[in-house]
Amino acid sequence: MRQLTAFTKKEFLESLRTGRMPLLVILSVLFGIMNPLTAKLLPWMLKTFTGSLEESGMVLTEIKVDVFTSWTQFYKNIPLFLIIFIVITSGILTTEYQKGTLINILTKGMHRWKLLLSKSIAAFLLWTGCYWISFGVTYAYNMYFWDNSMASHIFFGAFCLYMAGIWLITLIMLMSALCSTNYMVLAGTGGTFFVFYLLAFIPALKRYLPAQLMASYSLLPKTADISDFTYAVIVTAILSVVNLLLSILIFNKKSL
Repeated sequence: MRQLTAFTKKEFLESLRTGRMPLLVILSVLFGIMNPLTAKLLPWMLKTFTGSLEESGMVLTEIKVDVFTSWTQFYKNIPLFLIIFIVITSGILTTEYQKGTLINILTKGMHRWKLLLSKSIAAFLLWTGCYWISFGVTYAYNMYFWDNSMASHIFFGAFCLYMAGIWLITLIMLMSALCSTNYMVLAGTGGTFFVFYLLAFIPALKRYLPAQLMASYSLLPKTADISDFTYAVIVTAILSVVNLLLSILIFNKKSL
């Protein structure tokens, strides 16, 4: 356990040293601010373009901006932040393959499964911190400008998106155990997500797939219920554990 804790701490220090953690934290704050800011500026932006829109035959009515406008921006922007997070963390193992540093660590008595698990824990904690910072900033501004009580199931909806991120991180770890380059890891992760996204178009499967969690905004205006996402959360949690176990099994036999 001491080995695992020590190496997880080392991963955090490495994230700080390389600037990966500070960059992601700054981005999470900026994304959190951007959601209510975009909502507040929306009427002004539309008013600015009213003339050109009317010339093209479009007539704008009065724009109503409320807490839902800001939360809509949150659910639109978080997938973009998640993509940035995945790209930045996708080299968590492949970078060390290329440098050959893993061999030195393993020859000193570090078990392979502990090494992979410590990197996974570090990535989970980084995602957890960044995601909930972004959510917290948006929530605080929404509470100041509007009324969060107008929206339903805010925290469960946010948890659904958070779980989608956890699942994608476990995919990164699985692809990192299978592949040797950063590009292959990204291609494998993106390809797997795309397959699940296509499967979500099958009505009988939709409510069970991780891709369903990306649509959790519908909980806020009560156009969907928690039960519509419960199975997806459970299946996503199971898939995440399976991905992690497969990662360990494959990494244990991988030639470095």
